[in-house]
Amino acid sequence: MRLDDCKALITGASAGIGRELARQLAGRARSMILIARRDERLIELAEELQREHPRLLVHTRKVDLADLQQLQGFLEQLDREKLEVDLLINNAGLGDSGPFAESDPNRNREMTVVNVEALTLITRHFLPQMIAKRRGAILNVSSSAGFLPIPGSAVYAATKAYVTSFSEALRAELSGTGVSVCALCPGPVVTEFQQVAKRQGMKPDIGPQFIVVTVQQVVRDALAALEADRPLVVAGVAMKLLMLLVRLMPMPVLRWVARMSPRSRGVV
Repeated sequence: MRLDDCKALITGASAGIGRELARQLAGRARSMILIARRDERLIELAEELQREHPRLLVHTRKVDLADLQQLQGFLEQLDREKLEVDLLINNAGLGDSGPFAESDPNRNREMTVVNVEALTLITRHFLPQMIAKRRGAILNVSSSAGFLPIPGSAVYAATKAYVTSFSEALRAELSGTGVSVCALCPGPVVTEFQQVAKRQGMKPDIGPQFIVVTVQQVVRDALAALEADRPLVVAGVAMKLLMLLVRLMPMPVLRWVARMSPRSRGVV
């Protein structure tokens, strides 16, 4: 799908990858619907985009995707307003870091709702419209964490495994319809995500510096993958090589690596 003149919807647009996606798409899109929980951040971003791109039409909506009733109300409002979407970017996500036995049950529920249920519901809502018009693209922001079990991020990694698998299956179903699906699986990226995901008293754990990729590069790679109709993108050369090795490793080896991880021994 060519991104020029697209009508995009971006969840989790107030910070990090979502905000950068909006910035890099702004010069090409016809319109954008930006969704996040923090209204003031959305308004600030919308004003920035419209200053730099006066012809761009920007809508902002404050929506808490952990509240499925609120999400349903938002989708119904979009239908009433007849706002079209041909580029859906499911970027919103929640994380957590620490032993599962010490995790907050409410946080686990919110992660599952936002990362899995909300993404699925939003995709189901817009997909029939795209198929009918034989034009559309879906970018699901997953994570390299979804390729393997990660001690200390058990629920988060499991939800991202769902996103990657869901994206691959959906892409196969949509072959020949004019609608493409791509899963973005970044490794460590410096955003405020790590600060939000960390538990009280813990330091954010982003991993070795050589695998860290800038948010700008992640977004450039993601948009290039969408236009090239690629099924999956891992940003950064080091992460590509590392994830290739991970995906080639037998499961017994991955289990051994997981057991040897400092996180599995409660060291963060």
